This record gives sequence, structure tokens and C-alpha cells, in this order.
Amino acid sequence: MPVISYDPPERFVAGAVGRPGDRAFYLQARSGRRVTSVGLEKFQVTLLAERLEELLDEVLRRSGGDAPVPAVTPSELLDDGPLDQPVEEEFRVGTMALAWDPDDEQVVIEAQEVTETEEEAEVGEDDPAIAVLRVRISAAQARAFAERALKVVAAGRPPCPLCGLPLDAEGHVCPRQNGYLG
Repeated sequence: MPVISYDPPERFVAGAVGRPGDRAFYLQARSGRRVTSVGLEKFQVTLLAERLEELLDEVLRRSGGDAPVPAVTPSELLDDGPLDQPVEEEFRVGTMALAWDPDDEQVVIEAQEVTETEEEAEVGEDDPAIAVLRVRISAAQARAFAERALKVVAAGRPPCPLCGLPLDAEGHVCPRQNGYLG
């Protein structure tokens, strides 16, 4: 499969489909009528958002505050809308990579299709058998993406007030209710 490139997308978000406890997570890019959705795990969404924040903070720090990186998400870029429908998964994400392009002052995000053995190819390596979603966005768009992604992850099942594990709709067997409080 070729590299699916959005430079820049009109919209790039993380989202989830399904009920808390049984959600499927996606990255979705859109330009015009073209929409690409790739599936990934909840922890990958969290890691991507956290690493984006770290990358942006590091770029800002190294530039002495001169880089066009906002400290917080600009309000006009907040996007709480649902994923574009229908959500059709192009591929499952295995490896992801982030980079700052100092020439264009943009964040580059690459999500590579999961392979049988992740060691087979490096992210960014041109292997026509492995699909890659490549998105180039501004630092402000990256802040907005990260903020939304963390909200999507946090919108899952509420934690048990005793043990912190997620509460299930069908019930919850709390390990702290067995007399052991350690």
C-alpha cells in the first residue's frame, strides 16, 4: 500500500466508537471528501498525545520561546465533534513516529500498519507492502489533537473510588473489597 499523506489535513483527530468498556479507537484525517481512518489501541492514543505535548514543549524550550508553538490549545482549534462517518478502518497501527520539521515549522506524525514482526521495517522506510498514514500539522493543530485525544481516552469507564480500576456496566469485583486494603 502507498503512503497515505495529508499535508496538511483539514481535520486530524483521535476518536472512539462504541460504549465505554467496548470502544474501538481511531486516528482520522480528512481533506475535502477524502477521509482516512486507522485503528489503534487506547494506550497508543494516550502515548501519542503525551509524546506530542512533550515534543511541542521541547521545541518551545529549545527555541527560547521563539518557535510558533502555543503553550495551550487555541480555542478556535478545539474539536469535540464525532468522527466522520462511516468509520472504515484502512489498517491497524503498529509503530508510530513523531518529528518536528524545523524548515516548515510543522509536526510530522507517521502511523505505520502493524506487521507480523514489527522489526521488519523502520517507520518512514518505503516498503510498498506496509501502509503508512503521514500527517503534517501545525504546532497549534498538534496541541488541539493532543487535548482532544486525552479527553477521548478519559471519557471511558469511570474509575472505582476504592481501587481505581474501571467500573463495568455489568458490575465490578473490587479487589479492595476482599478485606485486603494494601
